[in-house]
Amino acid sequence: MEVVIVPDAAAGGELIASAIAHLLTGKPDALLGVATGSTPLPIYQALATKVRQGAVDVSRARVCQLDEYVGLPAGHPESYRSVVLREVVAPLGLSEDAFLGPDGGAADIAAACAAYDRALAEAGGVDLQLLGIGTDGHIGFNEPCSSLASRTRIKTLTQQTREDNARFFDSLDEVPHHVITQGIGTILEARHLVLLATGEAKAEAVALSVEGPLSALVPASALQLHPHATVVVDEAAASELKLADYFRATYAAKPAWQHL
Repeated sequence: MEVVIVPDAAAGGELIASAIAHLLTGKPDALLGVATGSTPLPIYQALATKVRQGAVDVSRARVCQLDEYVGLPAGHPESYRSVVLREVVAPLGLSEDAFLGPDGGAADIAAACAAYDRALAEAGGVDLQLLGIGTDGHIGFNEPCSSLASRTRIKTLTQQTREDNARFFDSLDEVPHHVITQGIGTILEARHLVLLATGEAKAEAVALSVEGPLSALVPASALQLHPHATVVVDEAAASELKLADYFRATYAAKPAWQHL
């Protein structure tokens, strides 16, 4: 696992957008797994800027969802399909044909979950999966004590997660109780995992995930199992890392040809 400490969210977004651009240079039809919420927005903004400047060609890139609410009506502005189309697909100039996502409105949710796992495999697998982290250490919507081998499935959100996400709705009552999420086992199949965390509220979760023991209680600790995992954190989110100075030194001495 590589840990990179950056000054702020904008710097993290630029760094990760550059990594995506490098990936697309070598593999123009790469499948990018995207996360929602406010944390990854600097990544998408920096990448869209590179597209406008002609610094990267995304015309053949594909995008896939990490998770989706269950039960929101089709076209709801806070469904993650709508969010990804609005915040990622449209700004990059992609079409909906380049987009893969689970069906949160399916009559048979279990079948929809299995179908999404198959779709990801048939698409050749995820080349780079972006991740955020919850204050309780969850990735995707794999809440604490999720199986580290789990596949895409339906999950019940904790009260804390619903409260964290209530800012995107008019009230807490509107936040769904259930979601479809890629499982931890599914996430770990991506070729490169990139987690961005910003703000002091994420510091404890970051420290437990990076430096703590591998534990289902902290789902993001599963990144320790991955051969190519990158954790990018701002100074506030890095504030509880015991090895912060070591991480800074190793990144400063890193050969440029290694990239992220």
